[in-house]
Amino acid sequence: MSHASPMPFMLPPDERAPERRVQTVDELSAVIKSTINGSPALRGVAVRGELENFKRHSSGHVYFTLLGRESRISGVLFRSHASGVISWPEDGDEVMVTGSVDVYPKGGSYQLYATRILPLGAGAKSRAKEELRAVLEREGLFDVRHKRPLPRYPSKVAVVTSPTGAALQDILKVSLGRSPFVNIVIIPAMVQGVEAPSQVADALASVRGMSGIDCLILARGGGARDDLSPFDDERVVRAVRSCPVPVVTGVGHETDRSLADMAADAALPTPSAAAERVFPDRGEISSLLSHRLDLISSGVLRTCEAFSSVLERSGERLGRMMGRLMQGADASLDLSEKRLSFGITRVIERNEAAIASAASTLDALSPLAVLGRGYAICRDSRGAVVNGVATLGPGDAISLRFKDGTAEADITKITSQLQSPE
Repeated sequence: MSHASPMPFMLPPDERAPERRVQTVDELSAVIKSTINGSPALRGVAVRGELENFKRHSSGHVYFTLLGRESRISGVLFRSHASGVISWPEDGDEVMVTGSVDVYPKGGSYQLYATRILPLGAGAKSRAKEELRAVLEREGLFDVRHKRPLPRYPSKVAVVTSPTGAALQDILKVSLGRSPFVNIVIIPAMVQGVEAPSQVADALASVRGMSGIDCLILARGGGARDDLSPFDDERVVRAVRSCPVPVVTGVGHETDRSLADMAADAALPTPSAAAERVFPDRGEISSLLSHRLDLISSGVLRTCEAFSSVLERSGERLGRMMGRLMQGADASLDLSEKRLSFGITRVIERNEAAIASAASTLDALSPLAVLGRGYAICRDSRGAVVNGVATLGPGDAISLRFKDGTAEADITKITSQLQSPE
């Protein structure tokens, strides 16, 4: 019995799969790259794994493989970012790599383009910290000569810490009890986790654009030793040293000292201790002011007494000096009075003699003296002086002024001395 061949199953024309366009390898690689680059989940990733095949190329780039339990991913750290990595990475170290995933079209593979490699294992962390400490110490970042004195009485203090952490509450509590009059500027920043170093460094740098900040507290609450990693980050250490105002750290570990503590102007074991170091106690200020007021009052009193004594001695010296001056002035005044009296007497005598001489001269020239010698003054009826007979005629009335009186007369006859008598 023969069997007929089965007929192939055919879809209706409108249900058939669309015919696909044939792409080149380059085009497909470009699509894959675009898809990966467009995924937010693959941008700014932080990956934890074991380091393998860590190699530094002569070009300055660093190549490595990051191992998981059942997978691996290749990575590259370009020269621009590799310059910030020192020689601590070794194969077998547990690390955390930050960066983005992208496609390497020539290799037909994806890989992790790293921007930073951070140690996670205790040994790697300790080795990395020690090597970074040696580098920064050679640069002088921990030199005690660069430490700045803290302001004794700050008016405005900046606090860099998590806004939701216990450290901020501890600082605010201490400041309220000790110096409620000090203004506090809170600069929020993550103080643990992958993003903590960059946020803390940016927060410290932001103080440069603020006015009136006298001091800064960099703090975090207690926690595991691993949570202190951001304070051993090179970016944070350099930001502490380059901060424009003195920096006080309080990172919540009494037994561990971070590199940021070494770079700070003052390092305290806890946020509360840092706050007590920065904020002056108002009770101590009050006592100090009271003591200073007593000192000032005593000083003013001693100064007044000294001035009073000086004034008294000066008054005595002035009195003696004025006495001597008055005595000399009295003698000079007596001498001047005598000289003035003598001079006035001589002037009076000279004037009296001159007046007597003038009186004699005037008396000699006086008409009365002429009349006393027998002469008379003749005036006509108008009172005019008659100087000669030419102005008179018979019958005219005249008056004759003698030394002892006046006589009235009429002219009866006129005889001119120019005519011969009849």
